[in-house]
Amino acid sequence: MRRPRRLLQLFVLLALPLCSVAATPARPADPQPLPDFRKLVKQNEPAVVNISSTQTPSRQSSARSPGLPEPPNKENPYLEFFRRFFQERPELPGDRQSNSLGSGFIISPDGYILTNAHVAQDADKIIVRLIDQRERPAKVIGVDELTDVAVLKIEGESLPAVKIGDSDTLEVGEWVLAIGSPFGLEHTATQGIVSAVGRNLPSGTYLPFNQREVAVNPGSSG
Repeated sequence: MRRPRRLLQLFVLLALPLCSVAATPARPADPQPLPDFRKLVKQNEPAVVNISSTQTPSRQSSARSPGLPEPPNKENPYLEFFRRFFQERPELPGDRQSNSLGSGFIISPDGYILTNAHVAQDADKIIVRLIDQRERPAKVIGVDELTDVAVLKIEGESLPAVKIGDSDTLEVGEWVLAIGSPFGLEHTATQGIVSAVGRNLPSGTYLPFNQREVAVNPGSSG
């Protein structure tokens, strides 16, 4: 009669630690800290420039009656989108000049700048303002309407330049920082995430691009 009782006591002693372990709630994972963009802004802000371009409307476009909208660009709807929402146009026809603002960033210490094609395209004069408020004239090195990319050049040495990343390693959900000049307000920083990679426009005739969810207003183009 004593042996079964001792076995029962031993079983209870062995079971108690197991029950205590099973009843212990799992420790919650440590929350991920929010990103701190201060260091990134300080590193790249000096290389971000403000671009002011001046265009003289062609006489062909000036011949239209006042108030009539410009015909859409059917050959390149991508540029048509930016023409409608980002570029400034004169109110009245004639050989008046129109000014537009944009942004860009220096990609080499000797003054090469990357921006959007719709910022520099058909510009008669382009002025680049550096972070220290110095202004320098720029010339257009090349414009690619298909990808809406343009390369400018200003005179300079040892200019601050950004470090180009590898877009092939970009993943959806990564944080994105944008620095630009929305509405002419220089060096404004906004943040968002990568919302898609390898996008194509509905026409399917353009190179894939990466979609991001970050505030970019007129003047931030580039």
